[in-house]
This record gives sequence, C-alpha cells and structure tokens, in this order.
Amino acid sequence: MRFKNDKFRKQQNWMFRNARPLELARWRYHMESKGKEEIFTCLKAFQNHDGGFGHGIEPDFWNPASTPMASWRAAQILKEIDTDPKEEIVQNLVRYLVSTMNRNTGMWPSSVPGNNDHPHAPWWHWKEDVQANWMFNPAVELSAYLIYWSQNNHDALKISWESMAKALDHLMEQTEMDRHELNNYKNAIDILRGDVLEFNRRMPHSFEKVEKKVWKLIEGCMDQSYKNWGKDYLALPLDFINHPEQMKNIQISEIESLVEKNLTFYATSLTDEGVWDITWDWDQYPEEFAVAKRIWQGILIVNRCKILKTFGVIDH
Repeated sequence: MRFKNDKFRKQQNWMFRNARPLELARWRYHMESKGKEEIFTCLKAFQNHDGGFGHGIEPDFWNPASTPMASWRAAQILKEIDTDPKEEIVQNLVRYLVSTMNRNTGMWPSSVPGNNDHPHAPWWHWKEDVQANWMFNPAVELSAYLIYWSQNNHDALKISWESMAKALDHLMEQTEMDRHELNNYKNAIDILRGDVLEFNRRMPHSFEKVEKKVWKLIEGCMDQSYKNWGKDYLALPLDFINHPEQMKNIQISEIESLVEKNLTFYATSLTDEGVWDITWDWDQYPEEFAVAKRIWQGILIVNRCKILKTFGVIDH
C-alpha cells in the first residue's frame, strides 16, 4: 500500500488554503523539513502570561484562559519538535504546571469552570466531580513532561515524580481504561524511556512492569473489527502504534495485518478535498463547531501523515 503523490499534493494544497498557521507550520516541519521557528511563533500566540496555554489551541473548547488540558496540547507539540528545555516557552510552561497541580491527588484539573463560558464540546463542560471522568488524563503525561524538562528544577521534579507515583498506582489497579487516558500513559512511558534508572529508583512499579500493563490495556481498547472505522469514534491501532517497532508490544497474532489495514484505511478514506472527516459532533454551537471541525481536519492531516511517513508508505 502506498500513499500516492497526487494525494499528498492535494493535502498539501488544502493545508496552505485552510489550515491554522500552527498546523501548517507543523506540516511544513514534518513533511517539508522546515525549521521549528514558525511553530514557536504560532505556539506563543496561544500562551498566556502565566505560562499556560489557552485560546482554543485544543479546538473543542475555546476558553482563552490557561488550562492544564490546553497546556498539555502545547506540551505535546513542543516535545514533538524536540524543544530545548531551556527555551523560554518551555520554562514558562513548567512554571505554570508547577503552580497548578493538586498535590493531594497528583492531578491537574482536566476541565475547568471557565470552559462553560465559551463555545465547547459537551465533554469539556465543567461540573462538580467531573474529574472522576478524566482521572489521570492528562496528568500522567504532564508529569512526564515536567520530569523531562526539569532536570535542574528540584521542586518541579519532586512534585512531578509524586504525581507519577499516584498515576502508576491507579494504572496498576485497572482492568480497562478510556482510550485517551490510556494514550496519556503510553506517551508518558515514551517520554521517560531515557530515564529508566531514575524511574525504577523512585517509582513503586518498575518501568518494564508499567509498560507491559499499558500495552495489555491497549490490546483490550483497540478496535479490531475495522468495519466501522471512519464511521464511529473508535480507537484504531495507529492511534497507539506510531512506529513499526511498537507492534512487538501487542500480543495479538494478527497485529501486522491490523496495522496494514489501518494504513490502507488512511490512504483510501480521504474526502474529495483530500482530508479525513472527524467522527464526532458537538451537537451545540453549530457555527463554532464548523470552525473546530475544519481545524481538526488540519490536525488529522498532520498527525496521520506523520504516521504514514514513519511507516514508509507516503510518496512525495
């Protein structure tokens, strides 16, 4: 299966015509070997004076104030482009995260009251006790970023390892897990892979044991039917597997076939515009959702083309 050059060019043209500057900058970084500077410029437009991020960087809620969830999205992008921890944009984010974590729970609030005052998807609506729906999404991943970026910041390291320990205790008790929280754990493991000795010294569970637990839960979460891919909001194999070497972590005999089907699905499910449709709806704020949908289409193009490139199936 190949992702042909004509499809790539159609997506490239769509990105230049329709994408947010942030997604276009990411596209050009990954697919055209452009530099990081334009991504930094775009990200800074979403960063507030307190160091956190807002302003709809996560398109499904438009709260302009800093939130941990919007800051998590920015952190992913900063890590994606191997940002130096000494960069001001990173250090300001670290400052924000240190100041907003709940030390008792080890979590950051996933939804905040201010979300309700701005257009948002219903799952981002804040109410009392909503954190129970989110648990360590995105806290476990945020704590991993803090550890990764704070090697010379004792206070940040202390609270981030504390948060990680609580997150791992939660993980080891689970027999199933929401796809988003599970992806947070998988990303956290990837972020901390270079710090295994310190992880094992500090944490109540070994890195190897945690990694096996995460992939075992992924096996149960990943949709294997492929008949409803693109129709329902399902967890696809490539939502978790972003490199060929990671297939060995899945103890499913047909995993290579499933991944190949997923790659084929990506290559054959484009609209006439050259984009992938999203499989969710807000069912409210119809005008704002139309804008968010367009933004998400750009995000999907970047994220999925990164995977296609990694698997060596994209021609351009």
